[in-house]
Amino acid sequence: MKIIDIISSEMNLETARVSAVAQLLDQGSTIPFIARYRKEVTQSLDEVAIADIRDRIEQLNALNNRKEAILKSLKERELLTESLLADIQKTLSIIDLEDIYEKYRPKKRTRAQAAREKGLEPLAIFLLSQSNQAPLLEAKKYLSSQNQVESVEEAMAGARDIIAQNVNEDIDVRAGIRKLFSDTAQIQSRIKKAKEEEGIKFKDYFDWSEPAFKTPSHRILAMLRGQNESILSVHVLPDEKRAIHLIEKQVIKNQSLSAQEVKSAIKDSYKRLLSKSIEKECISELKAKADEVAIGVFAENLRQLLLSSPLGQQRTLAIDPGFRTGCKVVCLDAQGNLLHHDLIFPHHSNDEKAKKIVLNLVKTYNIEAIAIGNGTAGRETEAFVKRLNMDSKIHIVMVDESGASIYSASKIAREEFPDHDITVRGAVSIGRRLLDPLAELVKLDPKSIGVGQYQHDVDQKLLRKSLDDVVISCVNKVGVEANTASRELLCRVSGLNDTIAFNMIRFRNENGPFRSRKDFLKVPRLGPKAFEQAAGFLRIHNATHPLDKSGIHPESYRVVKKMAKDAGRDIEDLVMNAEEIGKIDLNRYVSDTVGLPTLKDIVKELASPGRDPRKEFQAFSFDDTIHDIKDLIPGMKVPGIVTNVTAFGAFVDIGVHQDGLVHISQMADRFVKDPNEIVTVRQAVFVTILEVDVKRKRISLSMKEN
Repeated sequence: MKIIDIISSEMNLETARVSAVAQLLDQGSTIPFIARYRKEVTQSLDEVAIADIRDRIEQLNALNNRKEAILKSLKERELLTESLLADIQKTLSIIDLEDIYEKYRPKKRTRAQAAREKGLEPLAIFLLSQSNQAPLLEAKKYLSSQNQVESVEEAMAGARDIIAQNVNEDIDVRAGIRKLFSDTAQIQSRIKKAKEEEGIKFKDYFDWSEPAFKTPSHRILAMLRGQNESILSVHVLPDEKRAIHLIEKQVIKNQSLSAQEVKSAIKDSYKRLLSKSIEKECISELKAKADEVAIGVFAENLRQLLLSSPLGQQRTLAIDPGFRTGCKVVCLDAQGNLLHHDLIFPHHSNDEKAKKIVLNLVKTYNIEAIAIGNGTAGRETEAFVKRLNMDSKIHIVMVDESGASIYSASKIAREEFPDHDITVRGAVSIGRRLLDPLAELVKLDPKSIGVGQYQHDVDQKLLRKSLDDVVISCVNKVGVEANTASRELLCRVSGLNDTIAFNMIRFRNENGPFRSRKDFLKVPRLGPKAFEQAAGFLRIHNATHPLDKSGIHPESYRVVKKMAKDAGRDIEDLVMNAEEIGKIDLNRYVSDTVGLPTLKDIVKELASPGRDPRKEFQAFSFDDTIHDIKDLIPGMKVPGIVTNVTAFGAFVDIGVHQDGLVHISQMADRFVKDPNEIVTVRQAVFVTILEVDVKRKRISLSMKEN
């Protein structure tokens, strides 16, 4: 079967839709572009479906590459037969492919190979026939000093080694044992000798067992981390007797003396070869599935964080709090440009000087919002600012500063602020996160943002790919202002890369702001293909053409022009004119290349060009009476912000420098299968304090109403 047909069948999609996606990807189109501007071709497949097709194409291409490598090896060793070729070609699974190849795989010298070299294979065949003839008498025929077979027992042992290897390589046997593993295997973890104290964080898994393929992803990753740190030993195995009996049912024919020898070989095969091989496979499969879940949770958390509400363009005073070293203060204009920086010590014995500095800065720079980092001294600094009794219209907001220190020491920050130290850069980052979280967070490695678990344990290549997909999706969903966007933001626009982003910034610095999307084609390295992919996602707020600030692609301008002409108006008069837009009969504009999905998107953009899809910003405040974990009392109801969503619950910041956990069982007064049904990252919630363990810094929370 062709790759397109395979994917079509697996995903239950029409072949034409899969083929269209494959062709577009092959032509260099990006997932956001295909999902947004090629709906007619794909019949409105979303980004998730398009990404699934892309990933499956890559998997099947990898499978085909592996097939080619195996076929080459078999040909070189003159082992390829027509039937073997047919079996390999029809295989759609890498596991099945490796099972077929197992028998022919070049191996290190094995016990079975040594036995064959001693001429004992005919004896193994005799035993497998399980005839009623005496096996010991048969074995005497193979005694040979030349072949170094000195005794009957040596001959029998060699024959059993050959049988053991044959059993291990038997495709049907492996399939049966693999199914037994998947149906019944237990994952077991045990503490290693004298590791109790060192591995106290893995205490829950010192003596743990549960059905392997029903184990939640976070527990699998926790156990495997314990194994990697040499604290735990982890095994995935079914009942041994049941496994051996299953093989015997496939191989044993009778109760003859030869059959008893075969039984002995089967037991050896399972314990020495087969169980280890299938266990390794199963652990790999469990790890892959756990990785997929963990990465999925991480990706969704990242998406919610990147799309969290922006305050928008407001003059901002940002504070990176601290006790001993003081608080770094910066003033930013509405676009996030640094205007001034200072250092205050509000937590020392005399804070009058700090008060005067802040009040003066607020007045001098007409400050509209104050952003305070939520790290050490964050709540104390918030309390200090609130005591200043400033205009109530000024937003005072605690900002999650996860990763700010990493940004401040990064090459990006050094290039942006070469004349300022890391304390200034960190404070600027905190302020900008309030103005536009997406624009600032794209400068960070997503793994440093702190919204995932076990990110260092999962498949790093898959994690990077998934998180990159999310960042690119969010950037293009929101759209990018071409005249103010940073290099880091621009390079994630569909069709662009770091070089083109750099060239765009240099172009606007040398030639002034872009006035038209057509100006993009003047940027070095930004050719027609890059323009096609990027233009619809790049906005120009003060453009000469009214549609250049919208999400309408330039290729559709002629359609809008015709709509305006038919309405007897200019395009400028049609934009945001709800009455005229409501009169448009979309069916009049359907053509071979433009269908109703695109036309619906066009009128939606005409009604609200370049609309930000993110929710409107809402200020949030912690409970002013709570600043430390010691202030918490079970039964209290307090406000909090969701910082991380996991498979087993959600972590919530309640303003005490230690997040609390709302276990999935405490998320609602009903059964909850997935925490994402209830909460998202950066969501404001009210929680009840259930338990507080000050010594271990653990806080148990509930969101139940009853």
